[in-house]
Amino acid sequence: MLLRVLGSAAGGGFPQWNCACVNCEGMRKGLIAASPRTEESIALSVDEEDWFLINASPEIHAQIESYRPLHPRRSRSTPIQAIVLTNGDLDHCLGLLSLRENHRLVLYATDSVRRGFTEGNVLYRTLRRFPEQVTWRTLKLDVEEPLLRADGKPSDLTVTAVAVPGKPPIHLEGLVSSGEPEVNVGLRFRQSSNGKVLAYFPGVGRITPSVLNALEGADCVLFDGTFWSSDELSAPGFLGKSAEDLAHWPVGGPEGSLSILSKIDAPRRVFIHINNTNPMLREDSHERELVEAAGWEVAWDGMEIRL
Repeated sequence: MLLRVLGSAAGGGFPQWNCACVNCEGMRKGLIAASPRTEESIALSVDEEDWFLINASPEIHAQIESYRPLHPRRSRSTPIQAIVLTNGDLDHCLGLLSLRENHRLVLYATDSVRRGFTEGNVLYRTLRRFPEQVTWRTLKLDVEEPLLRADGKPSDLTVTAVAVPGKPPIHLEGLVSSGEPEVNVGLRFRQSSNGKVLAYFPGVGRITPSVLNALEGADCVLFDGTFWSSDELSAPGFLGKSAEDLAHWPVGGPEGSLSILSKIDAPRRVFIHINNTNPMLREDSHERELVEAAGWEVAWDGMEIRL
């Protein structure tokens, strides 16, 4: 199994277009040791011929172009077999509307995420240029099922969707119940031929026993690294909400994910979906030192992991 990180940042990317925080301004002026990042998405393959994308960021066009194995191999084709969505946030699904050039798309999502993207959305019509342009395949919670290629044939991968504490995307707040378990999921991929397991959890509002159980036995864990601290946005006056209010459990502190997940035994442990304000983006920061000392890595665009 080969995993390629196409984008590793939270919504807005890094640097963020309207932000002059220490990280963003330092990045623009070359004053900090850090790399720019696009919004979170990964590509996954077992044979490096057929690929599956996890989430479709607004920068999906540039991300596809940045990685040659995702390029078309003949006129009007793509090696991308399907796209799997973890939730309906715009930084995870807005890129779908860029894939409108009369090509069939296969999308995996829970029923809740599918409805949120399709119902009452006039922009979705751009993906309905011909009958069955989009094929939706339902992710059922806690059910391991084959991850099928675009032609319906099985790949060497299975996928299990796990309900994770989260919240509806901003554009659906008040329209969808915040307690609905299907609004936000983590994904557990298993390669049938060698048993390798990838646990992909980019948005985690709270670390529950079910989340811990889903990470158990994984060979690689990619986990929500959005914020370092609970008051990362509220303390400087950027936004009057905590990390937890935004459904992202902070990394740092005695109750943070770095501490709580200290006993998981995955050989590769990586934080992804990192907000532009997070100090662990800086390669020489104390926070990065703590992360690496604990055996974790910070995802970057272009990072590859082979399992």
